[in-house]
Amino acid sequence: MTQMNTRVLLARRPAEHLVAADFEVDTQPVKSLHDGQFLIKNLYLSLDAGFRQWMNEDSGDNYLSSMPLGEPVQSIVMGTVVESRNEEYPNGSVVMGRTSWEEYSIADGSDLMSILEPDPNVELHEYLCSLGPSGMTAYFGIMDIGAPKAGDLFVINAAAGGIGCIAGQIAKAEGCSTVGIAGGTKKCQWLQDTLGYDQVIDYKSTEPFEQQLQKAAPQGINIVYDNVGGTMLTTMLGQLAENSRIILCGAVSQYEREGGHQAVGNMWELITKRARAEGFMFSDHVDRYPEAIEYITTMLTSGSLVSPVSWSDGIESTGQGFIDMLAGKNLGKCLIKL
Repeated sequence: MTQMNTRVLLARRPAEHLVAADFEVDTQPVKSLHDGQFLIKNLYLSLDAGFRQWMNEDSGDNYLSSMPLGEPVQSIVMGTVVESRNEEYPNGSVVMGRTSWEEYSIADGSDLMSILEPDPNVELHEYLCSLGPSGMTAYFGIMDIGAPKAGDLFVINAAAGGIGCIAGQIAKAEGCSTVGIAGGTKKCQWLQDTLGYDQVIDYKSTEPFEQQLQKAAPQGINIVYDNVGGTMLTTMLGQLAENSRIILCGAVSQYEREGGHQAVGNMWELITKRARAEGFMFSDHVDRYPEAIEYITTMLTSGSLVSPVSWSDGIESTGQGFIDMLAGKNLGKCLIKL
């Protein structure tokens, strides 16, 4: 019997904000494999805000091309190889890589594809969360750019997201005092009660964000972990300590901004404070994944790391799940369970 594959396609270029009609669900027969290819039955899809950028027209850059219309939306996935014409990826292998929002994916070993050797003491989905792109991004940003020292003041925005949840806990494990920025009283309370942030800032509060930041960091910020960009980053750059490090990870406030990314101010502060600002991608460090996995696994298995997940079930829920994530309705990493 022919195996059918349900997929979520990018049906049209989004306007300023994604809506359900930007996606279309279709079902087609799974294609036959060519030599060197293998078929993955996907178990989980990872929802990552950065992929919103590449849904826009002419959004191709040094990292990815603009997503084509009428094709499945690109995504990081995890699944099991169920048919193979590639001896390096035998049947039964658990793999992770970049394919699409679909139940079955055909791959050839490229595009960040790797075979996982799961630790039996760790939940499998963690390899898309704390031990996957979110955890790798948190770890390498902090260790390589943040260069944390005991006593440093570490401030991160989008602190309740998939990366923020892990990054704040790593920074605290390295001896930093942590400040998490999120929107809403409930979410900020969760940051302190569940993730152990030392201080929180509610950017939706009636008290101006700049004023809250000055109170939280009266001597300046040593490490900025920026996932938001725009005016929030501008404000944070105005509150730097000398020799501070700014980790440029994402720009979630800009992905749905009409007219493209807005300019960031207070750049003079980088000079006068002798600061370092650097962008990066987790995939730059594939050869060092074992280092990061060992570090984070130790935290997980010792119970010193909380790795929250916001779940959605079924391929049909993927589009709305992504929309809800961009709207900040999640706590922790967003995953689709197939």
